[in-house]
Amino acid sequence: MPASPPVLLLDVDGVLNAVRTDLPEGWRRGTFNGYVLSWDPTVVARLRELHESGRVELQWLTTWTQLADRLLAEPMGLPRGLTTHSRDDVLPTGFGGERRGVPGWWKLAAARAVAEAEPDRRIVWIDDDLAEKAADTREWLEAHGRVLVVAPAFSTGLTHAELDRVESWLADAPD
Repeated sequence: MPASPPVLLLDVDGVLNAVRTDLPEGWRRGTFNGYVLSWDPTVVARLRELHESGRVELQWLTTWTQLADRLLAEPMGLPRGLTTHSRDDVLPTGFGGERRGVPGWWKLAAARAVAEAEPDRRIVWIDDDLAEKAADTREWLEAHGRVLVVAPAFSTGLTHAELDRVESWLADAPD
């Protein structure tokens, strides 16, 4: 049986949705759940191709959680039905259902859960907050060399140069 492809954990805001007032030629804009999002359909098309070709398995890791699949996927050009990770999956509840104080960033807890579930599987994690959360994630990332981190600039979103880096990393898969 062939090995499972790497998981690509995908954020929305600051990655697919670039927060900008100017809309570059060819970009699209839409309003979803009351929020205006702007994206580059050529970047999204590359992500879709990586997924559909079996080179990666796209999974949502975003505060949009299930709304990313339900509201954003098709209009942006991504397939529906992707695995979605949410804060509720990784943060335990206390008595009565309230959230207990859990140290750390919930997205790091979710990435760790993905890595622990399949320790031999490589991970690409794309999230603009990774630059801000570097101190929180550094120790775990240093211990998990099978994870590629891409932290796009919030104002420009994921770029083709960053996707080139992802594709190069995928091509350099260890035997």
